[in-house]
Amino acid sequence: MQAKVVDLRSDTLTKPTPAMLRAMSEAVVGDDVYGEDPTVKELERRVALLTGMEAGLFVPSGTMGNLVAVMTHCDTRGCEIYVGEHSHIAQHEQGGAAQVAGVMVNAIPQLPDGTFDLGELGSRLKSDWLHEPFSRLVAIENTINGKAAPRSWIADVVELARERNLRVHCDGARIVNASVATDMKVADILKGCDSVSVCLSKGLGAPVGSVLCGSAQFIHRARRTRKVLGGGMRQSGVLAAAGLVALQDAKERLSADHKNCRMVAEALASHESEDFGVDLATTHTNMMFVKVRQTEAWDAYKFVARMQQVRDEKDPRDLTLVRGLALSPNLVRFVFHHDIDEEMARAVKDKITCVLREAKIQNNVG
Repeated sequence: MQAKVVDLRSDTLTKPTPAMLRAMSEAVVGDDVYGEDPTVKELERRVALLTGMEAGLFVPSGTMGNLVAVMTHCDTRGCEIYVGEHSHIAQHEQGGAAQVAGVMVNAIPQLPDGTFDLGELGSRLKSDWLHEPFSRLVAIENTINGKAAPRSWIADVVELARERNLRVHCDGARIVNASVATDMKVADILKGCDSVSVCLSKGLGAPVGSVLCGSAQFIHRARRTRKVLGGGMRQSGVLAAAGLVALQDAKERLSADHKNCRMVAEALASHESEDFGVDLATTHTNMMFVKVRQTEAWDAYKFVARMQQVRDEKDPRDLTLVRGLALSPNLVRFVFHHDIDEEMARAVKDKITCVLREAKIQNNVG
């Protein structure tokens, strides 16, 4: 009964703030399919300005934003796109590019910093040979598993794309996190990209929605694509209002998330455990990935389970139930967000200390 729960499975778990709920209840709305919702239009304008693009399109989710982008860029049957093998498009969207859009996805091995080799990309691009698909789009992701992509690499991707007559889309679900981590404006990070999808319901904390941005002509065509996918909402200003609030003070709130994540990661690393580790060099934003060495006693799933248990009620460090996500037998993800304050982050740090000391004792006994 004394235990408290800290849920770090994802930053999608945030609850709307009182300011968001108030804005939603007071939103001025209209029919957005007719282009008559002033709150949606203001959100689209605001995010387009943030990203340095001409126009924006409010969509229900980041997955739809990416799919609309792929379908709009790849408007000829038989197209191929190029993505990192660990990207959201490749791993977590049900293969929608192929399933819905009829687009081939060519997944390129990713490097530890989240980029992929441009020589490898170049070797996979197709000519106009009749036996091959049309090379049409390169899709990058920023952040990728919490890592901010280097601006120099993005510039190289854009340069290669221009040389080969390709378009560049950025899955920028957490692009504002990247902006805070690198102290660069979002528009500067995206310079040269043709489109970007910005999620409002992850680090920014809104309950629903993403905004797809690009040129005015691209967004005009994307609006038709959104419609066929069932993404044309009506009085969606009720949702857009929360997105507008989410954009306010985003830098300050995300900075706190990054700081909390870094504090816990450094604490874990300080144990210098042979069984549990974290790469501080790639812990850029609000995501901490714990590498777990598989033994008879431990793996990632057992570590996640233990973090949600209390075994010693007399130890105050153990009186926190921490929820994480085991991605494989060797890897656990913890994601910090604005519902997790510094006190809660310190409780997570103490819990990890408790569990790692328990594991060390088990190893010594073994």
